[in-house]
Amino acid sequence: LAVSLNLIIGICGQFSLGHAGFMCIGAYSAAIMVKSMPNMGGFAIGIVIGLIISAIAALIVSIPTLRLRGDYLAIATLGFSEIIRIVVLNMEITNGAAGITGIPQLTSWPLLFIVMVLSIMIVTNFGRSRQGRACISIREDEIASEAMGVNTTKYKTLAFVIGAMLASVCRNVPFLSWLSWFMLWKRSLAFPPPPLLWLCPALLLALLIAV
Repeated sequence: LAVSLNLIIGICGQFSLGHAGFMCIGAYSAAIMVKSMPNMGGFAIGIVIGLIISAIAALIVSIPTLRLRGDYLAIATLGFSEIIRIVVLNMEITNGAAGITGIPQLTSWPLLFIVMVLSIMIVTNFGRSRQGRACISIREDEIASEAMGVNTTKYKTLAFVIGAMLASVCRNVPFLSWLSWFMLWKRSLAFPPPPLLWLCPALLLALLIAV
């Protein structure tokens, strides 16, 4: 999760607080599918559904909001997270505030490690690619990047969508493991906590990565 957030904040330089919404989408997608199909096939389908929904939501949100900068962008993306939370709390398929219970354990530490390594590889290779260097130029000076012909909206949207999809996957995998801190705290999918509570550890880790 911190690696995906580092892609948006560290590489592209966009201060986004909307990751909690994409985490929520990924977690509920996996939980709903695993509840109906308690096997690795249902788990894989849940990941794919979470990826698709997160990518579409990120694309819809990023086009208008990424024209903002600084604190205004943070407030807009935080508002998106709140919208997702309220929508989830009022849906029947998610069982509202009561949450989804009885989710089988399908993940393990080796699977978590594999997902973490793949996430690091994706973000590292993106940062070294032509698109990643364009994002770095936007981070350093967006006005100068535009003057040099860089399509800033395109590359900011690309980084935002990739980061949202990684956040969805990174919330999918640990969520279905009883070893995760959230499941140790409460062995059910209760109503989502405030977005900032989810984001604080990821923001701290992203800061450490940047340093």
